Amino acid sequence: MKLDRIDIKILYELQKNGRITNVELAELVNLSPSPCLMRVKKLQSEGYIEGYSAQINVSKLGQTLTVFTEITLKNHRQIDFARFLAAIDKVDNVMECHLVSGGYDYLLKFVTAGIGEYQTIMERLTDMDVGIDKYFSFVVLKSPIVKVHMPLTSLFRM
Repeated sequence: MKLDRIDIKILYELQKNGRITNVELAELVNLSPSPCLMRVKKLQSEGYIEGYSAQINVSKLGQTLTVFTEITLKNHRQIDFARFLAAIDKVDNVMECHLVSGGYDYLLKFVTAGIGEYQTIMERLTDMDVGIDKYFSFVVLKSPIVKVHMPLTSLFRM
């Protein structure tokens, strides 16, 4: 399926507000409701829309700690990467995991209840011998800008 500018606009608007009504969405993308709904269903069936979720204000629930962690593996064979990823995938506190270029292999984002929980997780991972050579932790003090949607309309101009 080849996307056009209307499809991109639909995706852009839905990622900003997944609970928008079809009528409101159709108005925003300059379509009538029926063709808009058909496009949304097509985008879903083609896998462009993977699902819908609520954005939770975690600070309302209690105090949390966000830590970015640079991880370097001991070895760089495919099996080493696979073993590491299999272990990391089971850690609920890992919110993001990125294979990166540069001076280390992975950049992870953890959200924990506090520094003690983060330390316990990292000790467990190093004790499991999943291939971690070294890691560096960066505790987030404040997040003045956090965006939850991609700038689709500027990334994919049509």
